[in-house]
Amino acid sequence: MATKRDYYEVLGTERNASEEELKKAYRKLALKFHPDRNPGDKQAEDNFKEINEAYSVLADPEKRKQYDLFGHAGAASGGGFDFSQGGGFSDIFGDIFEEFFGGSPGQGRRRAQRGNDLRYNMTISFEEAIFGKEAKIKLRRPEPCGACKGTGAKDGNTKVCSTCGGAGQIRFQQGLFAVSRTCSACRGEGRIIKEACPDCRGERYTTLDKTISVKIPAGVETGSRLRVTGEGEAGINGGPSGDLYVVITVQEHPQFVREGDHILCEVPISFIKAILGGKVEAPTIKGATTVKIPPGTQDGKVFRLKGLGFPNLRGYGIGDELVKIKVEIPTKLTPKQKELLEEYAKVSGETVEAESGKLFEKVKNLFE
Repeated sequence: MATKRDYYEVLGTERNASEEELKKAYRKLALKFHPDRNPGDKQAEDNFKEINEAYSVLADPEKRKQYDLFGHAGAASGGGFDFSQGGGFSDIFGDIFEEFFGGSPGQGRRRAQRGNDLRYNMTISFEEAIFGKEAKIKLRRPEPCGACKGTGAKDGNTKVCSTCGGAGQIRFQQGLFAVSRTCSACRGEGRIIKEACPDCRGERYTTLDKTISVKIPAGVETGSRLRVTGEGEAGINGGPSGDLYVVITVQEHPQFVREGDHILCEVPISFIKAILGGKVEAPTIKGATTVKIPPGTQDGKVFRLKGLGFPNLRGYGIGDELVKIKVEIPTKLTPKQKELLEEYAKVSGETVEAESGKLFEKVKNLFE
């Protein structure tokens, strides 16, 4: 007779392993060597028996104590496998059967399942992103058939599935264990449709158009996702509906650019106004406003208009509008304008070479 391997060695754990470590090691090996994953593999079947024997002992505190003291002789006094008590076998085999068959041993008909989530892409204007809006969305999605109330049968005309006897699953022997599979005849429902519903043709769902209202909060940006609970696809077997996710795209604006919660815009002014100062009108989300330009304002200077940006989605106030000054240099000068600039240059101690246009280049360079 072959010598039994050490149970800790079988599970690949240390002798001081915790119950949770033993459980994890067992589950990993049980999934690896389960006969359903290794059909016809005698070695895998033997390994499966060996790890079950090891875990049946080590998962029981009293049996483990006897095994640690007396080895296999001590464990033998504890009897065979006990799948109904202790050791976490029921939990573990529930996990294994869930992975293989979509349910636990002895589980009846198919469980209720949550419906799939849906995605809707929405494009809104720059202004709508700032102020928010109430939008109407038209969806085309599967809904439970109203005529048969989602049963798929005309007047509820169904019969017990003769293949599974109404259990929704078929049990059969697999190696050491009796396992269950979802009945293919009734797809786990336990009942067969005798006469299909004429509206949905037995499919249980019909595709309908539905219009829902969605509130777009102020401050959204491109990529924002809004969840509308329960407006996704209908659930299966009485399960809850999924959710609808509205994904936002904000259109570009001809004058404004968003930077976080702030709005940036460029306002052009003449180089004369930049030198002498003055006033200029700047566009804002609430209409034009006057901005005072101090004398000597440089190209790229930014003026802040408080509270004229985007509302923060998390409620942290409202951003500002940042007005960036763009000093414009004229590309053509009249003779009179040239003469005046040359005079200014002389007064300022500049060397003027009017013919070469160096004066104009000096003025232009001031704002680059």
